[in-house]
Amino acid sequence: MILIAIASLGGIGVVGALFLYAASKKFEVYEDPRIARVQDVLPAANCGGCGYPGCSGFAAACAKAESLDDLLCPVGGSEVMGKVAAILGKEAGKADPLVAVVRCNGGCEARPRTNRYDGAQNCAIASALYGGETGCSFGCMSYGDCVAACTFGAIRMNPDTRLPEVIEERCTACGACVKACPKMLIELRRKGPKSRRIFVSCMNKDKGGAARKACGNACIGCSKCEKECPFESIVMEQNLAYIDHRKCRLCRKCVAVCPTNAIHELNFPPRKEAAVEDNKAKTNEEKSN
Repeated sequence: MILIAIASLGGIGVVGALFLYAASKKFEVYEDPRIARVQDVLPAANCGGCGYPGCSGFAAACAKAESLDDLLCPVGGSEVMGKVAAILGKEAGKADPLVAVVRCNGGCEARPRTNRYDGAQNCAIASALYGGETGCSFGCMSYGDCVAACTFGAIRMNPDTRLPEVIEERCTACGACVKACPKMLIELRRKGPKSRRIFVSCMNKDKGGAARKACGNACIGCSKCEKECPFESIVMEQNLAYIDHRKCRLCRKCVAVCPTNAIHELNFPPRKEAAVEDNKAKTNEEKSN
């Protein structure tokens, strides 16, 4: 009886094992071994800047894609994408490095407070309740949601202007700050040769007089920059100028004609005083006419 019981249990075990083996083969999920290799060369930031849920999702997308042209790890940049391309036997897509810029220049002097907010110190919550502590409802709320969202320590709040500042050498263009800002004031733009960039640091869509009253540094929609640009890189939409960084050739002519200094130029050498004076004289002459 004991031997029969042992044999029966052994037979059941063998049949069960065969069944489990067949089921595992039938429902086996194949994973490309290259995915793990790609993931190993990624920076493991899991920031989501690539558009995928973490580095594992990005690695799987790279392995499945026919081309890497539309895929980029913003943290690793071209160096990491070159390693990914070598593993997969593909060519890495060429992409200009990006960096975050803050499109608000309404510091405390240009945009004084008109009221006091007594609530949760959070931009998303405050912007859902009202327009802000100043006359410009398009400007920065100054509570630092972008700072909290950045895992690389690339943004800090300036205590004097109460505006966020991007620390360029730390910025990886992951886009976390862009998503965190409820006013959509942060944009990823082409880093540019020698880190030189030109952009309109304003998002106020009010008409000229109202915009200028709310903030002394606001874009007033005068269109002077659009007319001055020889490369047609500036467009006017909703009383606001926007510079297309893909077309801009960094000539800086638009900066000189802006009457409110709403257009910013970063990392350029100092202008010659004569050229500055000529541009000012030209602007004053246009005003008098």
